[in-house]
Amino acid sequence: MASQHPAFLIIDRTAVLFCGVAAGIAIGIAFAPQINGWLGDAPAAVGAALPPAKGGLPGEVAGDADAPAALRRAVAEKRSFRIGVFGDSFGDGLWAALYNQLPRREAFHVLRYAQQATGFTRYRQLDLEEKLSAQLAEGPVDVAVISFGANDIQGLFVGGKAAAFLSEGWKAEIGARITRYVKRLQDQGAEVFWVGLPLMRDKDFDAKVQALNAFQAGLMRDLGVAFIDTRASAAGPDGAYASHLIDPKTGGPWLVRAGDGIHMSMKGYRLLTADIATRVRAWGAAARGQTPVAPELVPPPVVDKPAPAPAEGQVGDPPETIVSDVLAPAPAPVPTEPPPPTDAPTNLLPPAAEPASPPPVEPAPAPPKAA
Repeated sequence: MASQHPAFLIIDRTAVLFCGVAAGIAIGIAFAPQINGWLGDAPAAVGAALPPAKGGLPGEVAGDADAPAALRRAVAEKRSFRIGVFGDSFGDGLWAALYNQLPRREAFHVLRYAQQATGFTRYRQLDLEEKLSAQLAEGPVDVAVISFGANDIQGLFVGGKAAAFLSEGWKAEIGARITRYVKRLQDQGAEVFWVGLPLMRDKDFDAKVQALNAFQAGLMRDLGVAFIDTRASAAGPDGAYASHLIDPKTGGPWLVRAGDGIHMSMKGYRLLTADIATRVRAWGAAARGQTPVAPELVPPPVVDKPAPAPAEGQVGDPPETIVSDVLAPAPAPVPTEPPPPTDAPTNLLPPAAEPASPPPVEPAPAPPKAA
């Protein structure tokens, strides 16, 4: 048999290789939808961070060139950006931090809509949805930052029956309340952030906080809201609870937690809101474009202004300001039904109403002098 010319062997093997590559591409295209489906359905690794929700905020913020419609609306209406901060005493600390981080000179009006000793399990004391309606009647909210939960680690009554914390009845009722609350803000145009709770010093309480965070994160994912996971931000190098972190500027200890092991110090709150503030400032700049901020758009300072942020070039931080952890006493309840079961630490519950003071006793008149 005559041997083939080497050139024919090269052409023949090249043709075989080309056919093999083409077949591989065809098979890949045919199975691509299934591969994507397998990858999309794969469960997240245990302990992995939840993916950011639609419009969510990753741990490290990249500048966002496009401002939400709410901030563009504020520019069109020639008014300041209204940033509402809603929550309990923890939310009050976030308000103080954002007040420092969102400058008034950039037309940010940071509204203090948080109230201590409140929660979605405490509607007999304060209906948060009714309160929200009154707050929104004051004017639109362009960006809403929400943090509730430390007072909600307890049971409640649903239809006259006790529902334990995170039971199916509890999740159905609290989930409905939170959903209505967030949708009310979304319906009037707000861009919403939900800030989860950080690590807690008490391990039993922290386990319940973790479960609550997971429940809230699921709700926010369904609502298309960014859930801000703060646990890693406030943890020590070993991932455990830490009252102090290392200041990257000085290398010294940095107080980030309040003495109760639940709340944050003022520096700690600023740590949790830093990424939100960066994102919102970028949105504000994008919404304004090249238009300077007119003096009439700069909101007045609040009466109870928190500690100012460090000035440009200032070394160190201003004196530490701790947001008060003292809860306002609740009004004396009418005992129509027994109180709901609770697992929350006692220092998160409002103190019992003090008994009424007895009326003052007037001294008896002095006897008349003898004549």
